[in-house]
Amino acid sequence: MRWPSAVVDAAGHAVASRGPSVCAVCRAWGRGRICASCLDRFAAPVPRCRRCALPLVATAATCGTCLTAPPPFDAALAAVDYRAPWDRLVTAFKFHGALDLAAVFAEAIVVAERRRAAATRPSLVLPVPLAAARWRERGYNQAWELARRVARRLGVRAEPELLLRLRETAHQLALPLADRAGNVRAAFAVEPRRRAELRDRHVAIVDDVMTTGSTAAEIATVVKQAGAATVEVWMLARTPRPGDA
Repeated sequence: MRWPSAVVDAAGHAVASRGPSVCAVCRAWGRGRICASCLDRFAAPVPRCRRCALPLVATAATCGTCLTAPPPFDAALAAVDYRAPWDRLVTAFKFHGALDLAAVFAEAIVVAERRRAAATRPSLVLPVPLAAARWRERGYNQAWELARRVARRLGVRAEPELLLRLRETAHQLALPLADRAGNVRAAFAVEPRRRAELRDRHVAIVDDVMTTGSTAAEIATVVKQAGAATVEVWMLARTPRPGDA
């Protein structure tokens, strides 16, 4: 399945307007930051669980795990799996200032959102908040760079300061999978003076990658406690189950 030319054009517009660009994946010259051939090859849509966004081998809409133990969020979508070449590109975007990738990453999320047949689209988009020390270290919140672009393309509202991070936490990547839920417990809150903005709202939480879903589950719980009607999680990449091909 080929990506529509409009997607490639939108994703690479900022770079293309200044001239040809080298594809971040194959290093060939082209118009977009990631060329159409690489998008076709590495971002082809696959069936995913509508609750957790893990790939599905069958035609079922929901995986067995989510049927028996559903997460606190109501739905999830992912554009790609967190594997080559996306793992390398996400690392560059997240830790090494490769903000030129933000547009194509955000567009991939938009494509994934438009592809599904959702009855209700969230009207409020919130980025996963970044700890202050990491803000100072990086100079930006990668989740906000995605969230604001996604919201603009979908014509919905994005808010960077409605969610708060209450405390510094260890990098999730540095922890065993079993320890990640405890690491983020009580780490997030809704801005107390703005809780009414969430009442009865359909909310999407945006992040770059989801692995265990611990961060998303903690935030979804907090947002629902503030009165949100539904909470979805939108991400660029979903880490497959261990052992999945």
